[in-house]
Amino acid sequence: MNDTRNSQTLSNSNKNNNLDLEVKNLTKRFGGLTAVSDFNFELEKGAFVSLIGPNGAGKTTVFNLLTGVLKSDSGNIIFQGDNVTNLPPHLISARGIVRTFQNIRLLHGMNVIENIRAVFHNYLTYSFPSAILTSQVYQQQEKEMNAKIEQMINTFNLTEYRHTNVSDLAYGIQRKVEIVRAVAYNPKVLLLDEPTAGLTPTEADEIIKMVMDIKEKIGFSVIIVEHDMRLVMSVSERITVMDNGKVIAQGTPDEVQNNEDVIMAYLGKNSFRAKK
Repeated sequence: MNDTRNSQTLSNSNKNNNLDLEVKNLTKRFGGLTAVSDFNFELEKGAFVSLIGPNGAGKTTVFNLLTGVLKSDSGNIIFQGDNVTNLPPHLISARGIVRTFQNIRLLHGMNVIENIRAVFHNYLTYSFPSAILTSQVYQQQEKEMNAKIEQMINTFNLTEYRHTNVSDLAYGIQRKVEIVRAVAYNPKVLLLDEPTAGLTPTEADEIIKMVMDIKEKIGFSVIIVEHDMRLVMSVSERITVMDNGKVIAQGTPDEVQNNEDVIMAYLGKNSFRAKK
């Protein structure tokens, strides 16, 4: 196991101000199975990168390690100069690493506004008595929060669903709400785990457009795990390819697209070219 008790914060001299995330030799084993082996990765600030590979390659395990859902057996995760290896999920998300999941996890029984509103508890500073007495501080913070929610709903074209219970929404709209809720958390690094999974081609196109809008309008870094090569090739600045828990290729979309080993072994000879 990693011992990070004495290395939670790196010295300023060791910080790379151009990186949001630096992963060094990250490894995770489940019994005799090595799910992730010596995973090395760098994420520049403001970058949009994809993590791809066949089912079982270790992609979601990497996400679970980055967000504290799983503890690593060895290696380090450096986030903006700080060692966050094996911190609990709530501390990692509070620092700014936020994710979505393959299976949508919304608050059913609540509408779209209420689902987005739920993440703002991290930023509201008024006390319980202030809320009961509707103090000036309470009123001001509630006004600012409501304005931000409305802005996000309008930006991502969810206005007509704002008061709809999320359980009553089409699956593709639920996926949009989940992404917007993650963005509302004010991430510094956003991890999107298969955002087009289970969608129709039309719904997938809408998600692609939404992800590209995020890339253009919002300045945080994004790592996306995705099997839809249209999305990957459309939005990625760099791509990391995994198989059997190991990184087998890294580079620009063109470099990965033309890597014959990747094409033949993991994606099929015409996968990139057919879906580009």
